[in-house]
Amino acid sequence: MADDRVLSQNEIDSLLQDLDSGKVEAEEIKKESKEKSVKVYDFKRPDKLSKDQLRTLRMIYENLARLLTTTLSNQLRSMVQVELTSIEQLSYDEFIRSLPQPTIMSICDFNPLPGEFILELNPGIGYAIIERLFGGQGKSPDNIRNFTDIEETVIKKVVNKSLGAFTEAWENVTELDPRIKSLESNPQFTQIVPSNDMVILATFDSEIAEAQGLINVCIPYIVLEPIVSKLNAQYWFATTHDDSNSQDNLRKLKDRLSKAKLPVIVNLASTEITVADLLDLQVGDVIKLDQKATEEAIIQVGNRRKFRGRPGVLGSKLALEISSVIDEGEEGQDE
Repeated sequence: MADDRVLSQNEIDSLLQDLDSGKVEAEEIKKESKEKSVKVYDFKRPDKLSKDQLRTLRMIYENLARLLTTTLSNQLRSMVQVELTSIEQLSYDEFIRSLPQPTIMSICDFNPLPGEFILELNPGIGYAIIERLFGGQGKSPDNIRNFTDIEETVIKKVVNKSLGAFTEAWENVTELDPRIKSLESNPQFTQIVPSNDMVILATFDSEIAEAQGLINVCIPYIVLEPIVSKLNAQYWFATTHDDSNSQDNLRKLKDRLSKAKLPVIVNLASTEITVADLLDLQVGDVIKLDQKATEEAIIQVGNRRKFRGRPGVLGSKLALEISSVIDEGEEGQDE
């Protein structure tokens, strides 16, 4: 394999002058040219994807990194940063031997394409996720141990929600509906393809709360083979800028927003008492509030005061009837 390069006119003139003056021998130039034109090629590790296809994959995974940053931040309520560091073509055996033990290996379907892929989380990152969801600061422990059944269940839920980022990142190439099948901690017991099969490995550097570690996405080439022809820049930009998809994208965005969950808090009344009075409270004592029972309660959605309503009962459950909407100007006056 040779690197094509065109010499400039100055380089050609300089080379001819060296030949005429005897500084450089023609045989020496031929020898150097032959040495530069030969590259070592390992037939045990054939490159399956071209440079253009790898560039397209890089765009997909850079988008995935941004989506994972947002998704994990929302789930963990913490600062999260995910960045793509490399994309490699290597054998499955090389990938497995590079992993720590124990680790978090999520075996996922690549629906609707046949086959499976692996989403691997560094154990330090896994422990930070678990601690953050259990109310901690998100630190990675000094001693790595095997995960308990409860911890694995928690990790599964986090990974399952994060797979939505894969669907969005790949939507310009193909429609995916990935689902987690199982969770493994020992890489040696995980065999989704033969050891010598080539895989495409994307490595992400992640920072979650107070922990740092790697996230690996390993997809066997045989799984990507049906869509390899779509992994080119021309196809990518054609689908990205296709106006016919704008309405469909808008519909998807509205659908995602409609499923977003917001906390709703009703403030019936409030008051202030001293710690001494609090300690002296007995059964039957009455606390005077700053609002009458007949007055409307303030309904807060997220961090904003949005409605007024009257408390009551609907069947056997407590309920609240919305009586008015608080506009932005009125909200500022209430505060």
